[in-house]
Amino acid sequence: MRTRKAALTGMLSVSFAALLMAAATAPAMAQQVDSDDIGGVVRSATGPEAGVWVIAETRELPTRYIKIVATDAQGRYVIPDLPARATYDIWVRGYGLVDSPKQKSTPGKTLNLTAVKAPSRTAAAEYYPSGWWYSMLKIPGANMFPGTGPNGNGMSPTMRDQGLWLRYVKTDACVGCHQIGGKATRTIPAALGHFNTGAEAWERRLQSGQAGRNMVDAIGRFDTQVQLANLGDWTDRIAKGELPSSDPPRPVGRERNVVVTQWDWNTQRGYLHDEIATDRNNPTVNANGLIYGATEASSDMIPWLDPVDNTAGLLKTEFRNPRTPSTADGVAFYADSPYWGKEVVWDSRTNTHNPMLDSKGRLWLTARIRPNDNPAFCKAGSNHPSARIFPTQTSGRQAEVYDPSTKQITTVDLCFSTHHLQFDKSGILWFSGGGGQSGVIGWLDVNKFDQTKDEQASQAWSPFVLDTNGNGRRDAGWVEPNGAVDPTKDKRIVSGIYGVSPSPADGSVWGSVTGFPGGVLRFDPKTQLTEYYEVPWKNAKVPPQGQGFSPRGNDITTTGVVWTVLASGHLASFDRKLCNANSIKGPAIADPQNACPEGWKLYQLPGPEFDSVKGVPGAAVEAPYYNWVDQHDTFGLGRDVPIATGNQTDSLAALVNNRDWVVLRVPYPMGYFAKGLDGRIDDPNGAWKGKGLWSTYSTRAAHHIEGGKGNTSKVVKFQIRPDPLAK
Repeated sequence: MRTRKAALTGMLSVSFAALLMAAATAPAMAQQVDSDDIGGVVRSATGPEAGVWVIAETRELPTRYIKIVATDAQGRYVIPDLPARATYDIWVRGYGLVDSPKQKSTPGKTLNLTAVKAPSRTAAAEYYPSGWWYSMLKIPGANMFPGTGPNGNGMSPTMRDQGLWLRYVKTDACVGCHQIGGKATRTIPAALGHFNTGAEAWERRLQSGQAGRNMVDAIGRFDTQVQLANLGDWTDRIAKGELPSSDPPRPVGRERNVVVTQWDWNTQRGYLHDEIATDRNNPTVNANGLIYGATEASSDMIPWLDPVDNTAGLLKTEFRNPRTPSTADGVAFYADSPYWGKEVVWDSRTNTHNPMLDSKGRLWLTARIRPNDNPAFCKAGSNHPSARIFPTQTSGRQAEVYDPSTKQITTVDLCFSTHHLQFDKSGILWFSGGGGQSGVIGWLDVNKFDQTKDEQASQAWSPFVLDTNGNGRRDAGWVEPNGAVDPTKDKRIVSGIYGVSPSPADGSVWGSVTGFPGGVLRFDPKTQLTEYYEVPWKNAKVPPQGQGFSPRGNDITTTGVVWTVLASGHLASFDRKLCNANSIKGPAIADPQNACPEGWKLYQLPGPEFDSVKGVPGAAVEAPYYNWVDQHDTFGLGRDVPIATGNQTDSLAALVNNRDWVVLRVPYPMGYFAKGLDGRIDDPNGAWKGKGLWSTYSTRAAHHIEGGKGNTSKVVKFQIRPDPLAK
């Protein structure tokens, strides 16, 4: 017989279990909302829906405005800080669902929503990011590489490696300008005409419009006929109803705390490269101020957004020489665009590529201000100190600066080509040349330029010279690139950097080197010497899971660790402090594949792999364009967290503690494709509301964004709350 105590304990246990069951089955209660919030609970036929998005959209503000949050484990949501003078369409989107009917609401209201389960997997897949669809594309097997021609394995001899094919399938050809796998690319527009095969349709599609030449050039990097057949087979299978082999995951953990805000800006004909919100070295500069963009080849008009007043506009850039060429000059159309016909939609002389703010809040841009031929002070025979060492003949893009306080633009002529730009802590502005064969790194002493207005005396540049004789200085009489390494002399390499990142730790300047396998390059301003480290690829010293290829963007931590994104689908770090000293000095530095492979660590980005090559190094579908390091914890995940653009997954992907991925997804409109980002602190005392990441829809094809033609680029702000219901 049980004792009274045991019986009481049993009764309490039963009562506690009943309470737990009641709590689990009780309907979730919506959290109370403030006057500028909308909140409620999302339920479907099966109960509360966790990790789905609630979207609020209005066109009643000066520019289109969208805010998106995710539901918590009980299906509850709070959309915070909505502008009051507007009515919003509210609806639910989530993986496994179809969009719920839109409901009207205003801030200060509680609004419970009914999620709609997808009636089929086909219906659900319409909301999957492009990468899940692109994973269905067939990749030639390893037996096709290296290509031995029509009398061998049938592959072009130019295709020497399966990794090279994967590189072109992703970052450096097919996905360099826009997503592949979204609705606009996985289907064939009827306006293109009728075709007997998918391959014929793709051959016609790639010739379309003003970008036709670029797309034809891109397919030419492959074995063209093989890739056309693969693309045609892909769209044919999709047209017959084949679906992705896996489903994207819903947000979990901290991903449910993310708040995404968007504003339209620019025009439907223009596109964005990237944006800037603040000074990299002091993210409180320009607090609550305008966001600026760079429109690259599409327009001479720079878009701006005021995120406080929700207004947007355009600012005209300037060029110095009336003979400055335009991207509209001599356009040859292979075939009409299904969207624009024969219309020349891109017309830019300045070809602005990358924006940056300085400590005074001025906007600096890499911009073309004249024809390519350099002025005399850059060339042989000049007394300019850099020209005496290494004269330059041409530069394809220079720089300009806009001062918001005076509304004036000043052009700056430079002897070296510019692509990206970044300030170091002392106010020196460093430029990349865009990768490839630019041959030099250049910089501008902005403080000196401000004082003297002398653009010639304020700039300098240097070739890339390896210290192969190991004496710690750049010597005259180096070995030229085609010459054999001489242990008594330095050696110049023909290279160029794509990204550019001054190190806060030691003042060195790092850049990514595109190509295959590509790598990272270090320039020391003190010694004027260069080091180059290739990404390990088929390197016996490194296990396969630690190998990759083809960097694009790069950035750096406060401690000097370089991060870069790879076409192999990785976010990769390189830490020079891990190098064996003997591998980075003397003649050894001329062997970039074996110069410090131990310095590399690779992290495969979230998302699917290509079905036909799963498990192969480089099989990840993700094709990251750029990355950025949050040196100042402007977002809330910690200092020095690297963040990559998830160009095939509608996302940014942050790697926390070199271990945990936090995916910041933009589910609406589908087609989010960023080429850059930065973070700003608007209020140091404002907790999560005072911080944020800023980015844009940077796709060259705004008409591919969900909704089609008429879309513009969008500014995107990411914030992360302490929990999904924080107001």
